[in-house]
Amino acid sequence: NSFSKTEDTASDSVEAAKNASDKKEKLADQVMQNPQVLAALQDRLDNAALTPSSYIETLPKAVKRRIDALKQLQVKCAHIEAKFYEEVHDLERKYAALYQPLFDKRREFINGEAEPTDAESEWHSENEEEEKLADDLKNAVVIDEKAEAEETNVKGIPDFWFTIFRNVDMLSELVQEYDEPILKHLQDIKVKFSEPGQPMSFSLEFHFGPNDYFSNSVLTKTYKMKSEPDKTDPFSFEGPEIVDCEGCTIDWKKGKNVTVKTIKKKQKHKGRGTVRTITKQVPNDSFFNFFSPIKVSGDGESLDEDSEFTLAADFEIGHFFRERIVPRAVLYFTGEAIEDDDNFEEGEEEELEGEEEGEEEEDAESDPKV
Repeated sequence: NSFSKTEDTASDSVEAAKNASDKKEKLADQVMQNPQVLAALQDRLDNAALTPSSYIETLPKAVKRRIDALKQLQVKCAHIEAKFYEEVHDLERKYAALYQPLFDKRREFINGEAEPTDAESEWHSENEEEEKLADDLKNAVVIDEKAEAEETNVKGIPDFWFTIFRNVDMLSELVQEYDEPILKHLQDIKVKFSEPGQPMSFSLEFHFGPNDYFSNSVLTKTYKMKSEPDKTDPFSFEGPEIVDCEGCTIDWKKGKNVTVKTIKKKQKHKGRGTVRTITKQVPNDSFFNFFSPIKVSGDGESLDEDSEFTLAADFEIGHFFRERIVPRAVLYFTGEAIEDDDNFEEGEEEELEGEEEGEEEEDAESDPKV
């Protein structure tokens, strides 16, 4: 009887499945009785319980309520910290006025508007002995009068700011070959802070001597700052941050605009089939694009990844001019500040590497497999 055969096969299959299930259960029981397996499982459970968020979840409602109160206090701290940074900005403005006479004198010496006195130019360097020997040798040799006359005719410190651009990697990456002759006319860079009561910002002023490229004597770049915690993420506040920047219009002289290049393009007429050549201006890489920054849209629209990256790099350059280059220009001209920056960065990297090694050692100690 085919029906009874099918019934037998089905009952056999059920029996086989039951046996397999019993075997699995027995195996599971044996595994669970294994102390090493149990220890590993317990360890995993303990580690899961130790993550901060999972621990918080286990707390009673009354305790969670108190944690929320602490978070509210933390937000109030962030708002007080914002006020602190506003006062720091006022202090920076006050001290900028004290630095300015020294920076004015620096500009005069660089551009040959004034000559330092003997007292002003006295400087004892570490390599003084070597320099003295070189001077003695120079004096012992009869110097060509023409060369000596040429040396005394040099005005100020030639290519001072241009040399800084060339020395600092962050800037030299932006400078194209055709930017160089323009930057040789750069006479001064100033930092100006926003007035009291105005929204927090700072401006960079690039002062140029008369040149064949543009008619502006000053090119400006303003960085707008925000010193208040973000409503959606108040705990991320770490002080004022640049949120937007504004450039200026460069009045280029005819044919001298290095931020655009002219390309020739062939265009075919659809109907007649005739071909004509048209000239078209397209953007060109140049340091002077620094004065035409990407605009942060005010309507909350997010920028694409490339624009975000470009803007972040722009903010970093603006900050570097303000914090490092303008206050310590001579040391970037001689390269001393660059060595200091490199040493500082190397020290930081070594410290980080040391921390990582320490972490690996700790992991090795706590790992039961080792």
